[in-house]
Amino acid sequence: MIIQHEYGIFGGDDGDEVLQLLDALDAPAIVVLHTVPLVPTDHQKTVLEAVCARAAKVVVMTETANTRLCSSYIVDPRGVEVVPHGAALAPGNGNGNGNESTVGERPQLLTWGLLGPGKGIEHAIDSLALLSDMRPRLRYTIAGVTHPKVFARAGDAYRNSLLRRTWSNGIAGSVHFDDTYRNVDQLTRFVASASLVLLPYDSKDQVTSGVLVDALAAGRPVIATAFPHAIELQASGAVKVVPHGDSAALADAIRTVMSDPMVLNSMTVNARRLAPSLSWASVADEYLRLCTELDPIVEPVAI
Repeated sequence: MIIQHEYGIFGGDDGDEVLQLLDALDAPAIVVLHTVPLVPTDHQKTVLEAVCARAAKVVVMTETANTRLCSSYIVDPRGVEVVPHGAALAPGNGNGNGNESTVGERPQLLTWGLLGPGKGIEHAIDSLALLSDMRPRLRYTIAGVTHPKVFARAGDAYRNSLLRRTWSNGIAGSVHFDDTYRNVDQLTRFVASASLVLLPYDSKDQVTSGVLVDALAAGRPVIATAFPHAIELQASGAVKVVPHGDSAALADAIRTVMSDPMVLNSMTVNARRLAPSLSWASVADEYLRLCTELDPIVEPVAI
């Protein structure tokens, strides 16, 4: 049994009803941790330690999460495995070296995902205003709708604030808001058409980012704020990190990458090199290995 653990998806305080599920199982459980809080509440810490104690194997998706879990929580490190976050997008090569990934001959920067405070997109918009001298002019696409929970609380206030920011910065013609729904194949092609992906998130505690993994799986270079998962992947050469909330630093990084074809090409090549290891096929092999270690009679089933 493989159980995905996130505090918000189970009932009870901090999702502690997951413990009842684990206690009721008569098969070994592999628990995949999506969040390992750096500064948990006492109850969050108790719940996570109890989940790990009941699991036959615990999976985290980054070395950062592994280090944090084993150093800050009472767990047996021998039962913890690092298996990368699988990419929802099919691994791809992108479009050539990234220089020709344009919309109307304008290099395209892309951020996608559900919108809401904390995404840091306002800083990306401010950074674009500092790059108005670049030729050809950059085009920034913000793809996604407001997160349903944010919309229920505040409507499209955040999205509308971003729209107003493009006008106040005088760059409304260079920023495109796209709320088109795309299936996996369409999203893969859409992401691969970008020259560069921006992840200007405000969070300093994000040990796993599915969007970061998907961007790299699509063969796209990434500039991100210095959250843990981005810092870890910086060593691949496909990711550059910048300080949080620093529009000038973000603009400098974009200028460095987009004004030098050799830098852009190098990051693109490194993203492509990393992409196969992020595919669900590779990740599934790791889970199959864990399952067979716990139960040697487990055999893969074609679906």
